[in-house]
Amino acid sequence: MSNEIPGTPAELRALAEQSNAWPFEQARQIVARLKKAPKDEVLFETGYGPSGLPHIGTFGEVARTTMVRHAFRVLTEDKIRTRLLAFSDDMDGLRKVPDNIPNKELVAAHLGKPLTQVPDPFGTHPSFGAHNNARLRAFLDTFGFDYEFASSTDYYASGRFDATLLRMLERIDAVMAIMLPSLREERAASYSPFLPICPRTGVVLQVPIAAHDVKAGTVSYDDPETGERVTVPVTAGKCTLQWKPDWAMRWVALGVDYEMAGKDLIDSVKLSSKICTALGATPPEGFNYELFLDDKGQKISKSKGNGLTIDEWLRYASPESLSLFMYREPKAAKRLHFDVIPRNVDDYQQFLEGYARQDAKQRLANPVWHIHSGNPPVADMPVTFQLLLTLVSSSNAENAETLWGFIGRYRPGVTAQTHPRLDAMVGYAINYYRDFVAPTKTFREPVEAERAALADLRDALSQLPDAATAEDIQNVVYEIGRREPFLDHAKKGKDGRPGVALDWFNMLYQVLLGQEKGPRFGSFVAAYGIANAVAMIDGALARSAG
Repeated sequence: MSNEIPGTPAELRALAEQSNAWPFEQARQIVARLKKAPKDEVLFETGYGPSGLPHIGTFGEVARTTMVRHAFRVLTEDKIRTRLLAFSDDMDGLRKVPDNIPNKELVAAHLGKPLTQVPDPFGTHPSFGAHNNARLRAFLDTFGFDYEFASSTDYYASGRFDATLLRMLERIDAVMAIMLPSLREERAASYSPFLPICPRTGVVLQVPIAAHDVKAGTVSYDDPETGERVTVPVTAGKCTLQWKPDWAMRWVALGVDYEMAGKDLIDSVKLSSKICTALGATPPEGFNYELFLDDKGQKISKSKGNGLTIDEWLRYASPESLSLFMYREPKAAKRLHFDVIPRNVDDYQQFLEGYARQDAKQRLANPVWHIHSGNPPVADMPVTFQLLLTLVSSSNAENAETLWGFIGRYRPGVTAQTHPRLDAMVGYAINYYRDFVAPTKTFREPVEAERAALADLRDALSQLPDAATAEDIQNVVYEIGRREPFLDHAKKGKDGRPGVALDWFNMLYQVLLGQEKGPRFGSFVAAYGIANAVAMIDGALARSAG
């Protein structure tokens, strides 16, 4: 069953032109760009530094760029070809030996060389760069991204960049005038945008350029070890570029129309854009996304390892929940920590369920439309992640079979075979409970007024039939809580009496389940079983007696 928005491409485009969803806002920048300089193909680019493995930021950049690309296709009725290039900077010299690799001595002997000239410490590919490039492609393929892979080494060596490299040599004074004010005095004294690759050692050299010859297309430098004057062409992979000029050169050579970057690269984007203009081209459209923070609000750092990895997220939740996290407020700093996972899992399901009830305009503002490129799956998740976590926690059920027993009671006919996505979520919930909930689980002791309320709740639940609905149970729970100290005088019930404060439900979670919050309590009891819930209350009362 298709969940695409009905109507013609023109009707969809008309709605998209009015949408304030951020991928459409970004895509409209590209549409405006084409009005000034029409072309028959639009190139989107993402960059990757292959000295390390792809990470959660890599996923975020490709996922967000994919959303903008799809929005652009809708705005142009798919009449203009688009490509997404995942570009690997594998001509970069290896600066240090990574901590997380075998055979470090093998790699250490090749420091300074382009990553594609460093042996593969894993012994599976022709070079360390090739190994990490393969990991990047496998990573992107896992998520089904539509992209083309590009290797900087291949593009330099094949001559794809030669014309632009020669243009940069020709306009080197303009490029230097842009770069030098951004550098410390010591670095500025020896700076050159061109980095020769030493014919003797194969190392990428950070050396002063003694002379350049525009007509011959060469640069000359003094070998730092031998003192000999060496002249090399800037073309055919004999030189690479410092990374800001390199970024600009790539935009010009490939005709990149759109590339986003992290907030930490704002100054780099400005400088590369100026160089791009100096080379006679228009810098790409794009925006600077905010960086992720850890649980203490500190910037996440790969070297510190203080954030979530992609593998960690996918141990506890689906790729779609991660895509939702990336979709949300890309220009706002967000905590990327384990405790954000449950909310994103359940919010994704809520957006998916809401999609079916929305009109076309509302659907274009729904994150799932962008996550699934206009065709989200039909919602079919009868249990929330929060409820699953609470069921695992309350029963210490660290196996799927026990959990499915509860689910079958709550939603008769729902099985692992009928709902494979729910079966996957059961596995995620068990992993999450085992790693995060169980080690920190603590039960609060109830005070006397809370003990009295719990005893009354136990008696009231005991009177309910086994087949009582979640709604029936919730009504009983609500009525028992309608007493001091749980009254909310600002919130009135349908009968005009005071409502029940969240403190009542929080107390139930803290005393009975050893957690700060949980799902709707009536839904939990319906799934867990009234007799089990009564036994749980008995246990809590016994624990706290005298």
